[in-house]
Amino acid sequence: MAGPENSDSKAPGLILHQARLYDLTVWLMTLGRERAFREKILRLARLKPGESVLDVGCGTGSLAIAARQHVGPAGIVTGIDASPEMIARAEKKAARARTNVAFEQAPAQELPFPAAQFDVVFTTVMLHHLPRASRDQCAQQMRRVLKPGGRVVAVDFAPRAEPKGFLSAFHRHGNVKLDDIIASLEAAGLIVTESGDLGFRNLQYALATTRGST
Repeated sequence: MAGPENSDSKAPGLILHQARLYDLTVWLMTLGRERAFREKILRLARLKPGESVLDVGCGTGSLAIAARQHVGPAGIVTGIDASPEMIARAEKKAARARTNVAFEQAPAQELPFPAAQFDVVFTTVMLHHLPRASRDQCAQQMRRVLKPGGRVVAVDFAPRAEPKGFLSAFHRHGNVKLDDIIASLEAAGLIVTESGDLGFRNLQYALATTRGST
């Protein structure tokens, strides 16, 4: 996503720290259709009541809060982000929404959870901030915390020419090839069952599951 970025020795890659700018960028990126954007991602995951969900690189928490509505009172939703500012804003959003979502500061390459804990893991417009080795580590960690039969939904920007004009400053961001996302997921032991354009700007997605699941 657009915005000031800093490196962190515990989380190799780029970390966004300006939470207010993050929300504005999402709004601009989706042309004001951020709710439809989130719902498209949640539909891809085929969330069911009672499932446990992890949002890796949760930003200000909007997707995690929306996921909570899908899994119902018996479900569990957790979001992690390397930026304390993002986590603080996410917690405020959850409090305003009066919804029970747990947020924790942690790097994507070292998820602080036991193995096989989550039914669904999301990562949305975060992978392009990581170098290849860190993306591979993130994929391995997502696979580790995924239950048998669980799903991973990875969404990020595809390479393309940047727009020109007044809003171009808000649209500047990195990107990662869909083939590279798929390669990282498959190297981690996941099976990619679906991939393609998300339908919002140059966003793309990959849906993956554990081996032996249906």
